[in-house]
Amino acid sequence: MIRVLLADDQSLVRAGFRALLDAQADIEVVAEAADGEEAVRSIRALRPDVVLMDIRMPLLDGLAATRRITGDPGLTDVRVVMLTTFELDEYVFEAIRSGASGFLVKDTEPEELLRAVRAVVNGDALLSPGVTRRLIAEFAARSKEPAAAGGLDRLTEREREVMALVGIGLSNEEIARRLVVSPLTAKTHVSRTMVKLGARDRAQLVVLAYELGLVRPGWLG
Repeated sequence: MIRVLLADDQSLVRAGFRALLDAQADIEVVAEAADGEEAVRSIRALRPDVVLMDIRMPLLDGLAATRRITGDPGLTDVRVVMLTTFELDEYVFEAIRSGASGFLVKDTEPEELLRAVRAVVNGDALLSPGVTRRLIAEFAARSKEPAAAGGLDRLTEREREVMALVGIGLSNEEIARRLVVSPLTAKTHVSRTMVKLGARDRAQLVVLAYELGLVRPGWLG
């Protein structure tokens, strides 16, 4: 059973999401929160698998709440999906850097919402290829000099190569074709790289690829 917490200051939005999620045999809504402070308290008490978190909420916004959650060692298994009104919300970039596993627009199709909840539980980043490339472009536009690449010495040469390909927005299938390996092998390399670098998911691996200087602005082929 996938346990979900809904955090949104609009009761109508919460009610709609709850009705859809609770109708699934494998998903259960364990709590709702109308502001960020309440969300953090409930998450610490209930430890849900997935949090659907609105970015704009009173008392504590979704971005600050996400930083508290992802920075808590006791909540490493909690996956946060940000809810936005517009796909290019100005806070989406910062949300990914803060540890969110992805984002959804509030008017997403019901099937997409269900797929998203199940995907993040499986450790996938909720970012379509197009969204990933926009995230990369945004990071490239804001990036400064890369940080010291000390973390890269934990990786094998192949893992660095795979991380660079993740960094330019390629899927596991695209990486497999580029390296002439199976998709399963590509996925294994990605997973091992995330473990070695302490990345929560693929979205953070993209950010790390830039921060460690493995990928540089302008490498969007």
